Amino acid sequence: MSQAQPTLFDSFKLGAMTLANRIVMAPLTRNRAVAGFVPSDLAAEYYAQRASAGLIITEASQISQQGQGYQDTPGIYSDAQVAGWRKITDAVHARGGHIVIQLWHVGRVSHTVLQPGGGAPVAPSAIKAETKTFVNNDFAETSMPRALELAEIPGIIADYRHAAANAIKAGFDGVELHAANGYLVDQFLRDGANQRTDAYGGSIENRARFLLEVMDALIAEIGADRTGLRLSPVTPANGLSDSNPQPLFNYVMEELEKRHPVYVHMIEGATQGPRDIAPDFSFAELRKRYSGAWMVNNGYDLALAREVVAAGGADLIAFGRAFISNPDLVERLRRGAPLNELDRATLYGGGAAGYTDYPTLDQLAA
Repeated sequence: MSQAQPTLFDSFKLGAMTLANRIVMAPLTRNRAVAGFVPSDLAAEYYAQRASAGLIITEASQISQQGQGYQDTPGIYSDAQVAGWRKITDAVHARGGHIVIQLWHVGRVSHTVLQPGGGAPVAPSAIKAETKTFVNNDFAETSMPRALELAEIPGIIADYRHAAANAIKAGFDGVELHAANGYLVDQFLRDGANQRTDAYGGSIENRARFLLEVMDALIAEIGADRTGLRLSPVTPANGLSDSNPQPLFNYVMEELEKRHPVYVHMIEGATQGPRDIAPDFSFAELRKRYSGAWMVNNGYDLALAREVVAAGGADLIAFGRAFISNPDLVERLRRGAPLNELDRATLYGGGAAGYTDYPTLDQLAA
């Protein structure tokens, strides 16, 4: 007898976790941290409301003050931040959910007002990111970065390791390394941002070195079964480019296969943009090289998600903005119910409005 095709609503074994379904809440920056870049008590309510997702990936959280690129984003480097996150993990677990934290260093996508001592942001090379950041309640051009000294790199890797240890202390089920969307790890990977001539620049192997050393540090600290990562091979986010991404990411996947992280979270196409931005790029080539759990993201609706899971094209489907306006997104998808409309004006910063006040189907029915 042939095995039944998997569906979006089937459980899935991910490391030590058994996820209730294959629907993942993608990381979503909301800029609502309180003093000390501590996640707020309101954030505990926000994440708990969404605990029916098979897995929640938190908003990106900086591993150090240097790693911050936008105002009011939470960190995971201080004791106060660990205590703030513990309230969130407890609230999600109390509702039967699973939650991992996304670890973030923005590199050049920052502003001097956010940096220690008002210094320049750091990057593989002193090349400005042609993008904007969010500071002083407004969007502003990023500041000119300085190139990291070779001697500074081990310290940043140590910051990632410390952040992973803190994540486990805070009660998280694991971590996701943010290696996508033009932030520091991605900057090292790409020849458009990395023009170093030392062991971290030039060849594909050298440009991938930083990513792999960070992964090795995370895995050494908390284990491969609690370490995932996010990649975005063809997105132009934050002014990033690469002259030949296919061989670069083929190599990255071959190296990840040796380390076997608990999942790879792949952004297909341009982040929050067209899926077909690079028709010559083959995501299938990447999947061939990696045998672990495969999570996909970008522009998925119910029909596409169902189709891809049934065909074995992915194990897990991450939904982003639909989770902002639909705390009960899993139930809405299960019933084929209409979705609440997103209020873009309340995405970044603010309080409960547009954060914890979106109604569930049950609330609407009442």
